[in-house]
Amino acid sequence: MKILFKNANIYPITSEPFKGDLLIENGKIKKLGKNIKVKADEIIDVEGKFIFPGFVDAHSHIGVFEEGVGEGYYQDGNEMTDPNTAQVRVIDAFYPEDAAIKRALEGGVTTVMVVPGSANPIGGQGAILKFKSKIVDEMIIKEPAGLKMAMGENPKRVYGSQKKLPSTRLGSVAVIREYFLKVKNYMKKKENGEFNDFDLKMEIGEKVLKREIPARIHAHRADDIITAIRLSEEFGFDLVIEHATEAYKVADYIKEKNIPLVLGPLFGFRTKLELKDLSFEVLRIINEKGILAGLMCDHPVLHLEHANVQAALGMRYGAKEEDLIKMLTINPAKILKIDDRVGSLEPGKDADIAIWNYHPFDIRAKAESVYIEGKKVL
Repeated sequence: MKILFKNANIYPITSEPFKGDLLIENGKIKKLGKNIKVKADEIIDVEGKFIFPGFVDAHSHIGVFEEGVGEGYYQDGNEMTDPNTAQVRVIDAFYPEDAAIKRALEGGVTTVMVVPGSANPIGGQGAILKFKSKIVDEMIIKEPAGLKMAMGENPKRVYGSQKKLPSTRLGSVAVIREYFLKVKNYMKKKENGEFNDFDLKMEIGEKVLKREIPARIHAHRADDIITAIRLSEEFGFDLVIEHATEAYKVADYIKEKNIPLVLGPLFGFRTKLELKDLSFEVLRIINEKGILAGLMCDHPVLHLEHANVQAALGMRYGAKEEDLIKMLTINPAKILKIDDRVGSLEPGKDADIAIWNYHPFDIRAKAESVYIEGKKVL
């Protein structure tokens, strides 16, 4: 199946924008250029429209914090019964009928990393999904794709109210450190032939320590960011910092340690003490330092359909348009290690594209058509 899009304003991301044509074939991008002439099954004139790769959000709770059903018992994103729930998997709770998914497609988002919430120091296993099916198993790019952890106020609030560990930052880090010490012992037992029983909590920790998947650590405050880095060096695991609200305060240190960030959300969210110094300036500063960073909505905190609006606001605070676009596309793809498939328009990559009526940073912009692997989904 060949589809040729003609006369579009095309943003490949890894090369300069141009006006021309885009050819997709059998679910892949075949060719980009000016005045492509080829016999195609479908030729679509998109004069005046904008073609971007599908946006990638590297930290989302879509499908596990479902829209329109209220809070508490009806939500599935936080297993708030044990500080360590490493064994739980988001794919076992993900709801493909979440109304937010269609709206996310209207915002040009095609790929997400879905993670558990941040109630627990060790919250569970995330998965990278595409919005291409109503069957979660058919949406999976990688699973498990990371072990979600959390520091700061969230675990303190949840377990402090229960008068149990962890009610402090001390306690949260102790839970994580004790867990990985147990994982190391578990791995030694396997190596020494003393192994008898599988333990789901230990198995996923082993994947982290073997660097098969990263630790995805929720950390807003600068000191929590530094603590997360300290833990990663102590136990030798790969790390991605989630939120990183105060990353601008320790940007040189983050750059030195080569730690990727998934920043956000950045507006409408100064709701707790550790967010009091939240600033859009972080987008400019982090990009100027050359730190690999994506931009998240933390859906449903900020609706995923407005990913483009949040990014556009960064220009008000001095961030460059091209940097902000990369934070929605190729950067999160690199962080998730799926940039060989998504995040830019290049021959051989998946044909995940969004056709916008205006440039996405125009407040009037809406994705009018979306294709995932060459199939129209919107």
